[in-house]
Amino acid sequence: MLRRTFLGVFTTLALTASTSFAQEGQTFYWVSHGGPADPVWTYFLQGAEDWAEDTGHRVNTSFHSGDVPSQQEAVRAAIAAGADGICSTSPDPGSMVDVVAEARAAGIPVVNFNTPDSAPDWNAYVGGDLISVGRSWAQYLVDNGHVKEGDFVWMPVEVPGASYGVEEEKGIAQVFEPLGITWEVTDATLDQAEVIQRMTDYITANRDRISAMIGLGDMVTGSVVRVWNQAGLAPGDIPVVGWGNSLDTTQGVMDGFVSAAMWQDPQATSYMCLSALMMEKSGIPIGFNVITGALYEAEHAPLYHGIMGGN
Repeated sequence: MLRRTFLGVFTTLALTASTSFAQEGQTFYWVSHGGPADPVWTYFLQGAEDWAEDTGHRVNTSFHSGDVPSQQEAVRAAIAAGADGICSTSPDPGSMVDVVAEARAAGIPVVNFNTPDSAPDWNAYVGGDLISVGRSWAQYLVDNGHVKEGDFVWMPVEVPGASYGVEEEKGIAQVFEPLGITWEVTDATLDQAEVIQRMTDYITANRDRISAMIGLGDMVTGSVVRVWNQAGLAPGDIPVVGWGNSLDTTQGVMDGFVSAAMWQDPQATSYMCLSALMMEKSGIPIGFNVITGALYEAEHAPLYHGIMGGN
């Protein structure tokens, strides 16, 4: 039986234990800074669900929609419950240092996923190297002649200051700063309708100075087609790169609205994070990070479109 609730309330994937492996009754926690309305988190959650089904272990999941204190308390609740292991994102740089230390002191392994943060003493990290991701986006725009010295790049993000955007911007700066390319990060929020409205307003007011766009989150990159249609822009009028973990973005790449997008392997990330915890719990130290991700253009967009259930 699957019972699911969101916004900081744990969801238990309670599955029949059909093997001696599952009869150990291990319980793992999957804690995300994301929100249930964000399409990419549907796929991350699916990976946790698939892992629970395949192994017969329990996985308690929770979303915290950028609420740092709520996510910290979720980890503390997992510690108090005697979790066998915790997969957690980092909502803001350094925000999980204390709670990760508390978990490790209690003998509970904690694996960071999706948003890397070097400050806490995690057992390991599973997910994209966000600095490298940002650098690859910027280099793609430069190498393909979309931006040059003196140009301006617009970078919408759902949550300004959150770990993912901060790390991505660091990588982008490594490419753009030496070339004299400037940029602005703008707030788009976690509400889909508001994202579209804010992006449309910005591009309408600033169209003449925007040479390219980098979507620092899946929701903003996935909104490009609707924003472009509202603003009266044609595919390719403004080169776009960014995250590509949604059907909206894969379709946008196939239709020419998005030049290139980054696949983050969301299902695999959750699956491998939980597998790493189980390995650690079995006495096999993790000892390494697992880096995921691939930048794709129109030729390979149908592959990722199909993985996410598109036709």
